[in-house]
Amino acid sequence: MATTTAQTTPRPNILFITADDLGLNLSCYGERRFATPHLDRLASSGVRFTTAYVAQASCSPSRSAMFTGLYPHTNGQYGLANGGFRLHEQYTNRTIPVLAQKAGYRTGIIGKLHVEPESSFPWTFRKTGNTTRQVRTVAADAAGFIKASGNEPFFLMANFSDPHAFRNEKATGGWDFPPQVDGVPEKPLPPGQETLFPWQQIDEEQQRVRTAGYFNAIQRLDEGIGQLMQTLEDSGKAANTVIIFVGDHGPPFSRGKTTVYESGLRVPFFLRWPGVTKAGVVSDRMVSTVDILPTILDAIGAPLPPGLHGDSLRKAVSGGKWREFLAAEFHFHGARPFFPRRAIRDGRYKLIHNLLAGKAKPSSTIDGDLAYQYSRAAKYDGTAVRRAFDTFADPPEFELYDLSRDPIEFENLAAAKQHAAALQRMQRALLQWRTQTGDPLLDASVLEKMVREGAPATRENKG
Repeated sequence: MATTTAQTTPRPNILFITADDLGLNLSCYGERRFATPHLDRLASSGVRFTTAYVAQASCSPSRSAMFTGLYPHTNGQYGLANGGFRLHEQYTNRTIPVLAQKAGYRTGIIGKLHVEPESSFPWTFRKTGNTTRQVRTVAADAAGFIKASGNEPFFLMANFSDPHAFRNEKATGGWDFPPQVDGVPEKPLPPGQETLFPWQQIDEEQQRVRTAGYFNAIQRLDEGIGQLMQTLEDSGKAANTVIIFVGDHGPPFSRGKTTVYESGLRVPFFLRWPGVTKAGVVSDRMVSTVDILPTILDAIGAPLPPGLHGDSLRKAVSGGKWREFLAAEFHFHGARPFFPRRAIRDGRYKLIHNLLAGKAKPSSTIDGDLAYQYSRAAKYDGTAVRRAFDTFADPPEFELYDLSRDPIEFENLAAAKQHAAALQRMQRALLQWRTQTGDPLLDASVLEKMVREGAPATRENKG
């Protein structure tokens, strides 16, 4: 009977959606300053995971983990593609589009890829460019791809540019968020004190403008998701399509993107899998973007490559045994600086290990955000805000946070005697994860070599 069912049931299509730099600012995650009805509807149609991490809060490394099911410390995409980083050769033939094509799927991508080498991604259809901020074009491109697929099962990755910042030399910091693109959103949120991030708490006029612009970009994304979902419904293939939605990392603001703080690593993550998930489920299982490849291969009935770091989310949503700890990392963003970090959390505590503490410092800004510079003002003297930004800019070797009491990670408890047991337990868990996943930076000589050589894009300039 099982054989007959497998032969007569059509294989599911896969729609994998990413949003650039999207943190947890959605209504379904508690956002109240603006509404995201289309994303909320998508979330409620399947499982919404409350605690989901990216592998690394930087675009290329993050996406590399999605495509390979491996953390960047293994797959080799340590930093951005334009920094010269790329997948290690042994993993170039086991990305999602390669494996999906082997399984007989038609593959397509709309928008950003940003993982090298591009030859590792043999798309049947590819639509590039930054037009995905014009959200109506995404739905139109998707409609064309789905129609051209006919009766072939498809894997389509749709990547929205919003809410990523864009370069604007006239803007403070050289980056900006357009409040509207093609009239979307219809009613932009105005800047104000209420638009500030609680994990920054920097109240300056430019921060109000910047955060409001970011939120307007999310509203634009929401409109795009609504149109894309309508396109899928109109195609008649929604009932047999697995949908995965995820942000590729947190907001492009200091203490967010390019860090291992919660505001950099945690992203919205939805799964709608016909026949596997039920509507309206909210799961507290801790999931990671390294789970995306094994989930997709499970759904399409393709064999799993050996040595994966992730697991199929079928287990997470069906009540099977699941992970107790959730880990992530950081190496490079662009070509410099190199400030590697490792992080792990459980249901309460979060540990960060800064591997080069006292020897190097991370970047104090990202995409033109000036929050750190603003935190130097006299009005922040002696405040928790100043202390948090001091730690951000020059962190100690270990940071320990009690997320149940301090979700914004303002109070480092690593030196507190009453939390010594928690520190040791989390250190053991982190070492176990690093060992199990073959973290090369456990070898001091490898770490020293990476410090010495730097990014591939800068090596030719070394003496």
